[in-house]
Amino acid sequence: VQLQAFGGGSVQPGGSLRLSCAISGFTSGAHAIGWFRQAPGKEREGVSYISSSDGTTLYSNSVKGGFTISRDKAKNTVYLQINSLEPEDPAVYYCAAGWPSIPLIGSEYDYWGQGTLVTVSS
Repeated sequence: VQLQAFGGGSVQPGGSLRLSCAISGFTSGAHAIGWFRQAPGKEREGVSYISSSDGTTLYSNSVKGGFTISRDKAKNTVYLQINSLEPEDPAVYYCAAGWPSIPLIGSEYDYWGQGTLVTVSS
C-alpha cells in the first residue's frame, strides 16, 4: 500500500496549484483520503477530506472556499486544487488513507504518503 503526493512547487501569491495523491496497492475508493499540511514550526493541520463511499468532501475553515478535493477512481488518484494561494498556505502537504471517525485528524489515518512542498515565490 503506497500513497505518493506530488505536484508541489513555488507559486506566486494568489496563484494556483494542483496536488496529486497517487494510490497503489488498493483502490482509492476503498478508503477515505485526507490532505494534511505542516508548515515549519507549526503543528500538522488537516485541510481536506473525501469519503470512500459517496464522495462527501470536507474542508477546514482555514482553506474553505480556496481548496477543492476530488477523486479520479479510474486513475486511483485524489487531487487537491489550491486556488488563490494565501500567505498561510505554504507548507509540506501530505495525503493519507484510512477510515477516519474524525476526518481532519491525522491520527485517524492508517497510511501516509511522503510530503510535497508548496512554497510562495516573490
